[in-house]
Amino acid sequence: MLDRTTRIREEFEISEFNIATDIEADVGLITSSISHLYVQEALKILNLHSKVNLLKLGTTYPLPEKTIANFIKKAKKLIVIEELYPYLEKEIYLIAKQVKPDIEIFGKISGHFSEAWEYNPNIITKALSSILQLNYPPYEATIEEAKKLKALIPDRFPTFCAGCPHRATFVALNQAFRIQASKGRSHFFASDIGCYSMWVFPPISHPDSSLCMGASVGLANGLSYSIEERPIAVVGDSTFYHAAIPAMIDAVHNQNKFTLIILDNSVTAMTGQQPNPSTTQIAAGKQGKRVSIEAICKAIGIEFIETVDAYDVKDNVDVFNRALEYDGLSVVVSRRECALYGDRNKRNKGVPITPLYIDKNICKRPYVCLRTFYCPAYEIDQDRQPQISQELCDGCSVCAKLCPISSIKPKEAKT
Repeated sequence: MLDRTTRIREEFEISEFNIATDIEADVGLITSSISHLYVQEALKILNLHSKVNLLKLGTTYPLPEKTIANFIKKAKKLIVIEELYPYLEKEIYLIAKQVKPDIEIFGKISGHFSEAWEYNPNIITKALSSILQLNYPPYEATIEEAKKLKALIPDRFPTFCAGCPHRATFVALNQAFRIQASKGRSHFFASDIGCYSMWVFPPISHPDSSLCMGASVGLANGLSYSIEERPIAVVGDSTFYHAAIPAMIDAVHNQNKFTLIILDNSVTAMTGQQPNPSTTQIAAGKQGKRVSIEAICKAIGIEFIETVDAYDVKDNVDVFNRALEYDGLSVVVSRRECALYGDRNKRNKGVPITPLYIDKNICKRPYVCLRTFYCPAYEIDQDRQPQISQELCDGCSVCAKLCPISSIKPKEAKT
């Protein structure tokens, strides 16, 4: 392994991904990744492109030590810019100790940059101005103008896309919660990391916890021993394959009692619609074999396994009720592909997308569609009646199923 790392380092010493400028300058600047783009903007703002040498590292482990050493030799001052932990900076200190021990190094250790949060061009510009004793460009006017513009924009929490199956799943689950509450039963709801993390925001505002990927099942395991409420855990299909199965095995082995909801939208939606074992294709775009979530649950010994279509809200209420009342570990797989992913597939196949509209001659303005479904395709018109944006609606028809007076109808197809 060590020999292999040495060979990789030798390759990295001549890698085209490590890019350095070579001009007559006393200041050297080393950066990597997204910080490089911020640095480029800051140099433009400060008019420094012709006054500093810049080394952009594209290979950061193992570090190209000779490349860095040669870069350090040409500078009197060295600035290291990277987000979060000062990995590059500390390694560069060790290299500089050997080749130029008296060089000034500026970065997080010197206090000019923070280990917390993401950077931006303004942060980099301000730090470079301080290090190089330059006039910091006044941003106050720009910031004040931005505040004025922001005041004109109504506050809005992140929300699900129109047609998102997670919204429909929660509508059914929320109705089941109300039925359970009428029977004097309460629950601890452990959410997880995915698009469904937005369940923590208004108007849903329901989960009691949302920590890290796969944590919901682990929390439910522990809480099943320590609280009177019934724990509920939720994971997406990608998280299920990646992080939930070991905790589910523990739950079966220890006979823990809680409800697990698996939201299978057939793709890793939150981070860009990457394939996972629930998707019919693999990363290279070739045909893959879908791995059955239900088969895995059955194989590890779970006895209560129900699969529902996320859009069948009314029928799903009963399934969730039974799962919440089950004396053991119950699993509900709520399945329907991601709306964006599904719409893209439809367009690629030439399948029409039929948006819905509200028939004002039938609608009596009960606002059930707005109060229970929270779809972003909905808005209020000048007559205080709900209407559906034809540009946003993808025709999932869930709102039509929820309307008590059947005033929501399909319109002509759009492609």
